[in-house]
Amino acid sequence: MAFAYLNLGSYVIVFVSLSIAIVAPSVQAHIAVFDDYWTQRQANALRQTMESYEPNPLNVTNHFNYHAALAMETTGADNGPRRELGQVKAGQKTRGGRFRSLNAIDRCWRGDKNWAKNRKKLADCVLGFGLKTTGGKNGPIYVVTDASDDDLLSPKPGTLRHAVTRDRPLWIIFARTMVIKLQQELMITNDKTIDGRGVSVYITGGAGFTLQFVKNVIIHNIHMKFIKRGFGGLIRDSEEHFGLRTISDGDGINIFGATNIWIDHVSMRNCSDGMIDAIMGSTAITISNSHFTDHKEVMLFGAKNGDEFDKKMQITVAFNHFGKRLNQRMPRVRYGMVHVVNNDYTHWEMYAIGGNMNPTIISQGNRFIAPPKEDCKQVTKREYTPYPEWKSWNWQSERDYFLNGAYFVQSGKSNAWSAAPKNPIPKEFTIRPQPGTKVRSLTKDAGTLDCRPGKSC
Repeated sequence: MAFAYLNLGSYVIVFVSLSIAIVAPSVQAHIAVFDDYWTQRQANALRQTMESYEPNPLNVTNHFNYHAALAMETTGADNGPRRELGQVKAGQKTRGGRFRSLNAIDRCWRGDKNWAKNRKKLADCVLGFGLKTTGGKNGPIYVVTDASDDDLLSPKPGTLRHAVTRDRPLWIIFARTMVIKLQQELMITNDKTIDGRGVSVYITGGAGFTLQFVKNVIIHNIHMKFIKRGFGGLIRDSEEHFGLRTISDGDGINIFGATNIWIDHVSMRNCSDGMIDAIMGSTAITISNSHFTDHKEVMLFGAKNGDEFDKKMQITVAFNHFGKRLNQRMPRVRYGMVHVVNNDYTHWEMYAIGGNMNPTIISQGNRFIAPPKEDCKQVTKREYTPYPEWKSWNWQSERDYFLNGAYFVQSGKSNAWSAAPKNPIPKEFTIRPQPGTKVRSLTKDAGTLDCRPGKSC
């Protein structure tokens, strides 16, 4: 396939086979020298964004809610709160050692006491817009044995930086508990799984993860805290290429023009900028089962008003706990669509969910506990936009649970946000979200897990 490039101000026009034009912002994004290698990676990423976009998002939300309901039914937990508490209280196990979870993602793998030998089963468990993410499933296991990060150009074999810059699928695990201080942002390549189960892995005191113009990455069971800005320099970004980077933002995880990303069971606190940013045409993303505390601006989906390519952005935020000492942006959205489902919002100081530039936000089955301040009890915030404009935006709330005066200001028309899907799910099964009253059970294990080989996790 032939490519030609024409730079016009802040935009690059990518001509594919000289017949199809894709227009998207050409942002240097901490790349000091945007050479042929990065130009090609950007072109590939733009094409991947177009291919990953789901034109009927109701198919995805229905699929998620169907599996969430099915997990509740098969655990017998839909027969009332008394039975629910009796069977899943404090994560208890049933006879035979199998874990009974109300959470559809966790129930897929956590009951297997041989999870350490069957690690790659995890890749079959993602739901939501990141459904097709497989990470390093088709590659070998890579064991990180060295917590150092001393050489940014020629990473030492056995280090995390060496693993993530290989140009092949890898399932990356850790030989022991590690505290890793990244000297500069960690440039992760395609088809990688970073799997911290079985040990405790802390990314702390240094830079964070960057997923730039890549696809198919899973980040699982990692602690990230006290993430700082990197000062840039020459950094390896793949097995065959390195380049000059400028100062990084200090995000925990920066998803930039990336597709098919799954972040699961991550514990995050205190990042210099955002905890998770998804920008510049990133799509097909699921963020699940994670725990967030101690931060001002948690998630940013869409960075600038001019980035219209983010209309292709589709993200699922599910089964997370937004906890103590959080301020805002859980998430904050420009353009695109976000399915916010079965999360526990126990703390915010300004607002929980916000945005501008006409994003679609579908809030289903969340629990919102408002802060004491009377002027901060509204869950939602439309920023920099007058009512006559935002009244038509599709921000919908269904089966959410509001406490302490919390309330969600809806707009747009119900069911107007997706074309009628060809629904493969049996009609006799009602596809409604699990109610917010069940969220405490659904999110009870949000954050990193203490998984031990030979035992259900």
